[in-house]
Amino acid sequence: MIVKKMPIFQGFPDFESVKNLSKYCISCTDFRPVFYDIETTGLSQYSSFLYLVGAVTYEDGQWILYQWFGENESEEPEVLSAFSDFLTKDSVTIQYNGNRFDQPYLETRFQVHNMSSPFPGLLSIDLYQVLKPCKDLLKLPGMKQPDLEVFLHLPSRLFCNGKDGIRCFHKYQKTHDTDIMQELLGHNQEDLMGLGSVFRMLSYLCLYTGMYEPVHAEISDDLLLLTLRLPHPLPVLFSNGNSQFYITGEADSLRLMIPLTGGRLRQYYANYRDYDYIPTEDTAIPKSLSSYMDRSLRVPARRDTCYTWFCCDESFLSNTAKQMQYLRHTLPYLLSTLKK
Repeated sequence: MIVKKMPIFQGFPDFESVKNLSKYCISCTDFRPVFYDIETTGLSQYSSFLYLVGAVTYEDGQWILYQWFGENESEEPEVLSAFSDFLTKDSVTIQYNGNRFDQPYLETRFQVHNMSSPFPGLLSIDLYQVLKPCKDLLKLPGMKQPDLEVFLHLPSRLFCNGKDGIRCFHKYQKTHDTDIMQELLGHNQEDLMGLGSVFRMLSYLCLYTGMYEPVHAEISDDLLLLTLRLPHPLPVLFSNGNSQFYITGEADSLRLMIPLTGGRLRQYYANYRDYDYIPTEDTAIPKSLSSYMDRSLRVPARRDTCYTWFCCDESFLSNTAKQMQYLRHTLPYLLSTLKK
């Protein structure tokens, strides 16, 4: 087995940013993260094997990249053992699609070799899963890690992709060509560095979690203009919208434009199954009240009809608490209406 260790001097988010952004996904008092990525000879957990694990962890005030490279199948247990020992000091794993592939694959290979899994008790942040809500918001063509790297304007990759890596590894087994090994290690390193950059995209989740603060509200040309301050800067500016609203985000600022109807706004409610919609009044009311009405006057509310109206007057424009109440109810619905 070949082991590599090197410090990361740039291109990775600082530790405090990683710690703070992780709060959108997990609650952890003892935060000791490890980013990791694996390379295998195939997708099947039983008919292929692991030949490379790369990991990035925080040691003595800086990020350190580790790689364990097995030169043939017989070295897989050694690679697994080294990575298992490595994880004993960590509390959170961070990966891309790791909950569906990397971790189940590793757990199977540990089982095949009658080794204990290091994952029980470890929290997990799977960036593929937690960033899914951002696909339509950011107009992403797909949710593969390279798709997100293109969105972030990262430099083009220099090394082989994962599929070509399998062919390269089989060639390495025959030739032990060090250039091929460097190609494989380089691909894994690019995956890990990309993982660090993609992690910054967790800042977009504040739109869905309500972690923002209104700082200005005004009306212009029958539009409500809202400016919000974000707790973490967005890595890349974005804009999106439809007939119901328009949204732009840059750095730590978010701007919303929402059309008014006769000086009024709709406030939506997520628990639409608890409401009935009253077509003649164009409003929704709780079923606890609508149950006393004639059935012909009400229909079950849908997500897009579960709203009430309120006047967007000075009492709203000057009151950030009212603006937050409106946003926490309504912004999730508006975001759900976006299409790529």
